[in-house]
Amino acid sequence: MKRLTLLLLALALLAAGCGDDDGGATDAPDTTAAATTDAPDTTAAADTTVAPETTAAPDTTATPDTTAAPDTTAAAAGCTVDNLNLVTPSTLTVATGDPAFPPWVGDDDNFDDPTSKTGFEAALVYEIANELGFSDDQVVWTRIGFNEAIAPGPKDWDFNIQQYSITPERDEVVDFSNPYYTTRQALVVKAGSEYESVTTVEELKGAKLGAQIGTTSLDFIEEVIQPDEQPNVYDENVDVEAAMNAGQIEGLVVDLPTAYFVVAAQVTDGVIAGQFEAEAAEPDNFGMLFADGNPLVECVNEALEAIRADGRLQTLEDTWLTQDGAIPIITG
Repeated sequence: MKRLTLLLLALALLAAGCGDDDGGATDAPDTTAAATTDAPDTTAAADTTVAPETTAAPDTTATPDTTAAPDTTAAAAGCTVDNLNLVTPSTLTVATGDPAFPPWVGDDDNFDDPTSKTGFEAALVYEIANELGFSDDQVVWTRIGFNEAIAPGPKDWDFNIQQYSITPERDEVVDFSNPYYTTRQALVVKAGSEYESVTTVEELKGAKLGAQIGTTSLDFIEEVIQPDEQPNVYDENVDVEAAMNAGQIEGLVVDLPTAYFVVAAQVTDGVIAGQFEAEAAEPDNFGMLFADGNPLVECVNEALEAIRADGRLQTLEDTWLTQDGAIPIITG
């Protein structure tokens, strides 16, 4: 009996041991399953780290290429002959004065002839035309009065070049290119005149002076010199010079380069008494004149700046506008 009891007890203990092993097997798989599930997620996260493909957004680095070419290329593409806003397709129509004088248009051998490509402004026009893609034969010249060209309204030319000073008043009714030349005003008198050796503006108070209507030269007389007598006003520079030759005025005011030509060819016994130190308001910058709102301005400016950047503009200035000998300064 005692042995039977012991046998039953041993069997019971053996059965209990088998039951614990089954429970542990069930628990282990769950833990293993969780571990297996967690591991893949971690590995998946590592794949996300592989987002160096986003870092490989050296596509962003490629942006410099986009920045570099677009604006310049687009501007250049829009400034081809076929795309320009022209009064006559494939032709650059340029207006100038009637007559036009050296050193701006023509020289001693080609007086008043812009097609000769001589003179500072005429030569500059051909440089701009070539820069825009025109051949010399595609440049056509027309003539118009100085004051008439500044009037508001449409124009039958693409731009006008005849020493137009850029002023806020003019800019309200027409458009200008960037400045292509900056000058000072000068005084021309007859040799032996009491005003030939003036050194200050104050010494000109009693002079009878003259200038062309609508010019900064006239503004300079009225605003800076302020002579006791009202200046005589004329339609064109040739009229001012004729008045000087006739003794109607004692001095005329023009920009310095024009003064060289005036004393060389227009006024008998004329001399440049001096160039003025003072400015009427802003520096006297010359710009090409366009109809108000003409988009051609942007392309002409692009061509002008290319000519300035590579030194061609300075070469033209040195060739046509630089004269030997120092000109006295009139102060005040």
